Order: sequence, then structure tokens, then C-alpha cells
Amino acid sequence: MAAQASIRFTRAVDYRIEELADAARTTVRNVRSYQERGLLPPPRREGRVAWYSEEHLARLRVIGMLLERGYSLGNIQEMIETWESGGDLRELLGFEVAVTSPFTDEIPATVGLPELNELFGTLDPIAIARAVELSLLKVDGGRFLVPSMRLLRVGAELHKLGIPLSALLDELAELRADVDRIARRFVRLVLVHVFDRASDTVPSPREAQRLADVVRRLRPLAGVVVDDALALALERHIRDGLGERLDRLLAQRSRAKSRESRPSGRR
Repeated sequence: MAAQASIRFTRAVDYRIEELADAARTTVRNVRSYQERGLLPPPRREGRVAWYSEEHLARLRVIGMLLERGYSLGNIQEMIETWESGGDLRELLGFEVAVTSPFTDEIPATVGLPELNELFGTLDPIAIARAVELSLLKVDGGRFLVPSMRLLRVGAELHKLGIPLSALLDELAELRADVDRIARRFVRLVLVHVFDRASDTVPSPREAQRLADVVRRLRPLAGVVVDDALALALERHIRDGLGERLDRLLAQRSRAKSRESRPSGRR
């Protein structure tokens, strides 16, 4: 209990400019440049301190995403101006938040080595390095940032059932590759049949709001599809796997009884 009490969760807060730049994986210079060009709304000020919100972070992520796609700052500025002049800015911000927000509502936690050892037993450096490589853990000074405590606790439960930690980490790597393929196909389905049917021009605020609603609905819909498909597959494979092993055990028992009942050749 004492170890669990030292786990600290990190909630979203307002950002100073340095924190905002770090969260958006850009530079303070870029943030100021985007503000000067009108790409970024002005911050909220308290005295001499400027505070930025999640909407600013979403806007920066959209700008970064568009730059990576080959758009110039001029193109991006024109796109934003078109959205802003066509309707309510809240619709644009809603679209930005929808397409850049994480699909998980889990709050990252910070843990120390004692908490990890309590969950998994004494961890060796190789296991920790492998967990960091898989982004299950992130080094945070003398502690570790855990993006998903749910995933970590599931791993701990499976480890307690007797599955070696090395096997669990290898399976996690395979699982992520499988899930990535599923996610890519699902997103492509929506892009081809929903987004590509929209106008080829910059979407209007109303169209942006509709697309934002599609993005928001994508997560729960995809979750239902994957959960149900996984449940059916688990049911089938558990039945087949246990049935195969029971057949093998019964066959071994039958052979053993046959040997026991066989009369001895010599008296």
C-alpha cells in the first residue's frame, strides 16, 4: 500500500510558453513566430505571465502536422483564416482538438523502482531497458513515467499467473504491430469513404465540425468492433486450445491404463 501511495498522476494544466513548446515538440521561437503571424491565438495573461491552454497545444499540433505534410506557413495561415472568417472559431478549435487529442483518457503516472518491484518482483536492468524500448516506461529523472498504468497492471497480473516477463514484453511488441495494422485499416476505411467524399477545398466551419464529430465517434466505434472480435476469437481459441490439451491428457491416461492392465510375460 505504501508503494502504491507514492504513485503520482499527471493532469492537464495550463502551460507557460516553454512548457507549451515542449509539449508540442517545437521551439519557443516557433511559438512566438506563429503568434506574430496570427496562426496562434493570444495567450491568457496574469500580470507578466502568459498562460496557454489545450487549444493552443492543439493548434500547434495541427500546424506541425500540416508542415510535415508539406504545407507552407502561408498555406496554413490561409487555411486558418478561411475557417475563422467562415464561422464560429469554436468549431475550428473543436476540429483541431478532435484530430490532435489522444484517444485514451488515461492519466500518465510516475512511479519509482520500489513500486515496479512490488508489481513484478525484482526487476533486472535488461527487463527495464526492454520496457523503456517499448515505451511501457519512460525514464523521468530517478523515477519512471508510465503512460498506461492499466497496461502495466495487466502485465503484472499475467506475470503473477506464471508468464515470464520476457515473454510478456515480446508479446507486447507483437501485439502492438498487430493492433497498428488494425488501426491503419480502420482509419483508411473512414478516410476513403468519409473524408475523401468531402469537398476538395478547405473545409468550411460546418464541414470541419462534421469531420470532428466523425473523429470523436471513431474511437468508441472502433473499440466496440475490436472488443467484440477479440472476445469471439478468444472464445474460439480457448475452446480449441483447451480441448486439444484435454484430448492429449486423456490419450496419455488411456495409454498408461493400457500398460498397467497388460499381463506380464513372465511368472
